[in-house]
Amino acid sequence: MWQELLQSPRAAGPVARSDEPEPRTLTERAYRALRHDIVCGDLQPGERLRVEHLKDRYDVGAGTLREALALLVSDALVTVEGQRGYRVSAISLDDLRDLTDTRVKLETEALRQSIRVGDAVWEASVRGAFAYLSEAEVGGAGRDPEQWERANRRFHEALIAGYSSPWTRHLLDILYRHGERYRHVAIRVGATPGFDRDVHAEHEGIFNAALARQEARAALALEAHIRLTCDMLLRYAHDMVTGSAVTYSERAIEAGTNLTTSGVEGNRSF
Repeated sequence: MWQELLQSPRAAGPVARSDEPEPRTLTERAYRALRHDIVCGDLQPGERLRVEHLKDRYDVGAGTLREALALLVSDALVTVEGQRGYRVSAISLDDLRDLTDTRVKLETEALRQSIRVGDAVWEASVRGAFAYLSEAEVGGAGRDPEQWERANRRFHEALIAGYSSPWTRHLLDILYRHGERYRHVAIRVGATPGFDRDVHAEHEGIFNAALARQEARAALALEAHIRLTCDMLLRYAHDMVTGSAVTYSERAIEAGTNLTTSGVEGNRSF
């Protein structure tokens, strides 16, 4: 399923560059380029990474490339197979479920803590990030996917910025990168009938709840927002087998105005 989606013409397209500073070393440059190509699917899940081929593609020496691959191993985007070399880490429905569950646990708790302790500076940062995100979404994210991904990441980071836990932010950074791989596939699914969602309305629900200091409501809205991408792909996989049609409710939006958990739990499996 993944290969069909990633290899289709509709799946092709840029993945956003973050607001990272310019790379300072050749290793860092190669690392970012490889990471980008893995996230967007140019390098396929499970694909063997041959140093002798890739060093020409990325215009670096073999030693530099191995250093970059080692960094990607630490990010779990690449696996090493002893003497057999490197491969792009596989993706799967089980991995997606685990990734989603872990991100929900960490990010919702970080959001709760930020709401409790966030000061005027935090609030201003969230407002600014949401305004930037709104420009990308209301103006049409499909026209500039790089701007949208930057804005989306900035908004999620601003929400949890009040929580002073470097480890949490580091782990969420890794999880976010892995989530980009699945989000790239979900964009293709979201463009098909029956998988409509209003991402801006989801973000607006989180934003309003956070600034109203309603941590339970904000956490529920954030969880629904994160889980919907997982749900879409689980449902899509189910439909490929059964041929059934799916129409999504607006439960991620509703979670921003209600405290019921039924809409948040949703369909975690099929």
